[in-house]
Amino acid sequence: MAAAPPTPITKPRNTKKHSLRELKTLGNQLLSSRTHINNLPLLLTYISPNFPPQHVLESLLSLHSFFSPLLPDLPSSSRHPTHNKDNDEPDTDFIYKTWLRSKFDEFVISLIDVAVSPKSEDALKEVVLDTLMEFIRTGNGGRINSAIYHRFLVHIVQSTESLDFVLELLASKYFKYIDIRYFTYINIGKFAKNLEAKDFSDGKTESGDKVGDSDSRESLELSICKIHYIISNIPPLEDPKQDSDYELWGGSGFSVKKGESKGPSHHLKTEDKDLKSEKHDNDSLSAGNYAKKMKLKFTKAWISFLRLPLPIDVYKEVLSNLHQAVIPHLSNPIMLCDFLTRSYDIGGVVSVMALSGLFILMTKHGLEYPNFYEKLYVLLLPSIFMAKHRAKFFQLLDSCLKSPLLPAYLAAAFAKKLSRLALVVPPSGALVIIALIHNLLRRHPSINCLVHQEDSNDTTDNNSEAESGDNNIESGVGTNIAARKAGTDHFDNEESNPLKSRALGSSLWEIDSLRHHYCPPVSRFVQSLENDLTVRAKTTEVNVEDFSSGSYATIFGEEIRRRVKQVPVAFYKVIPSCLFSEPDMTGWTFKEEEERKGKKSENGILNSPEDKDICCTKRQRVE
Repeated sequence: MAAAPPTPITKPRNTKKHSLRELKTLGNQLLSSRTHINNLPLLLTYISPNFPPQHVLESLLSLHSFFSPLLPDLPSSSRHPTHNKDNDEPDTDFIYKTWLRSKFDEFVISLIDVAVSPKSEDALKEVVLDTLMEFIRTGNGGRINSAIYHRFLVHIVQSTESLDFVLELLASKYFKYIDIRYFTYINIGKFAKNLEAKDFSDGKTESGDKVGDSDSRESLELSICKIHYIISNIPPLEDPKQDSDYELWGGSGFSVKKGESKGPSHHLKTEDKDLKSEKHDNDSLSAGNYAKKMKLKFTKAWISFLRLPLPIDVYKEVLSNLHQAVIPHLSNPIMLCDFLTRSYDIGGVVSVMALSGLFILMTKHGLEYPNFYEKLYVLLLPSIFMAKHRAKFFQLLDSCLKSPLLPAYLAAAFAKKLSRLALVVPPSGALVIIALIHNLLRRHPSINCLVHQEDSNDTTDNNSEAESGDNNIESGVGTNIAARKAGTDHFDNEESNPLKSRALGSSLWEIDSLRHHYCPPVSRFVQSLENDLTVRAKTTEVNVEDFSSGSYATIFGEEIRRRVKQVPVAFYKVIPSCLFSEPDMTGWTFKEEEERKGKKSENGILNSPEDKDICCTKRQRVE
């Protein structure tokens, strides 16, 4: 008959500090015999960020060696003690293992505290992280222990510290395993829903404590930043059509090819597999099953995350990567329409960054957005030509205006709006505008009337009627326009609705002014619009991408590399003797010159009647 296991005695925590040699002795005693089981609580007290790293590491190694072989035999935390069949006394062996389980849970919590503490050194955090991930790997009978992993991620997200080092280690070392990615997506979806509910409850019960509200808001933003870092650093799932090797962290830990039905315990014999219970089959997932379910978990995690009140820096980073890193991997990309349309309606830089994802949903997934072009028209401001993401915006703008089904009034409004912006934007922006207008005139022959528009009442009336449409939105506008003076530009640059801008009644006179632009590349490039763009066989579209990312530096570099046949040695045939010549200031005079001429007239020098008349005329203009 086997001897009963020793009864563990829970002693109060000893405040005496032990040396490294003493801790090593305690650990060796614990590993050698059960009679020293009471060394376990003592060693657990040293798993704390308040102790030196050497003491923590020595205790950690001893406890890890002690618990690793016992984990498969330990009961779960939710099981209750059983009784022997012969008598009503509880099973002492089960009580002993239950106590060990409680100490193991305490050990895990202490490890997590060390990992998230700012007092811990980076080297110690790396060892603690590896120990935790090893318990996650082996702590559930050969499968991923999702409870420990969930507890670990909860402490990371809820911590008031940034924990960049721990997050970088977790992403670089363990996100390559498909089962770790799978459970990470599940936990992120839960965290996002909890934070959303917390933010909603905080918004309903606003208190007068501004300091407490600001701290709560900062804590929420920090948690959102951590969730964003985790979810954005998970590698995307490979194309399911390709044969990929998925590496598992739980179970055997080696690669399993996609499509194979072998699970983490496939190394067992065939007869052992036949004896597995139905519950075990449901709990253990193969690499192929993880891959099949990954897209659904990926979608739920991202949709839940995008419902949170994202900080502005996280908001912009999400929008900049959404069309490449998220939309292609979603099970139903249309689920992003609410987030993207809400972002597109904000205006400014956020709208520009949301344009990429919205354009993909409209062109590839059938999203209908009636006010798309009206919102796009509003984004055409001088500031857009200095924005960080202007290159992608101009390329998308060119793609959005490519459809031959675009109404004439809409194409004319964009062409006229861009030409008006050409007067105030930098030279690099003027080059992009010329390229965009070139493509518009070539794609839409109906707006070529803007190249040379005669200012007549009939033309104006016809254009205003074309803009008004069947709904008579612009009723009476033609009469008002016709009553205007000749030479007046009928285009309303302040109008946000392209239908009401009266662009078809105007002309592209701004483009003609670019022929005299001070920057040579602009004045040279604008000559391409002098060709008849309606003849599509003799003309080609301009690649906007070649000009979308231009700047003063790129223009200067191109001019330096350009080979010039005739170089001017002087700008004037005669060396100028003054800053402004007489033809430059016709009809105007300066105050000093006027006073000087007035003194000459008082002295009798100005005797000619013609000189007196000129002097009087100049004085009147000055006044």
